[in-house]
Amino acid sequence: MQFMLNIDLTLPSNFTKEDAAELRARENAHALALMERKILLGIWRVVGRTSNFSLWEASTLEQLHATLSDLPMFPFMKIQVTPLIEHPVAAAFAQREDREHT
Repeated sequence: MQFMLNIDLTLPSNFTKEDAAELRARENAHALALMERKILLGIWRVVGRTSNFSLWEASTLEQLHATLSDLPMFPFMKIQVTPLIEHPVAAAFAQREDREHT
């Protein structure tokens, strides 16, 4: 099952630049590992904000929650989750492509 997430990040005001850089490095390494495992399918920054939209794969909401909870920046995130299903136009396009290539 795929999920679109909107994540807003707010680090504590008492974080030093070094604290933030170390946390960001850990978060990026963790995210790369999730991409390699095909759990985090894509991520896009929102211009002018410490925010992103991302596409995730998980079998259940519980699995998604567990994955998100393991993120180093999780305690500082506000996350909106939208479950996604296939649009009928995408299904029709895929079916048409299959017919044209067989």
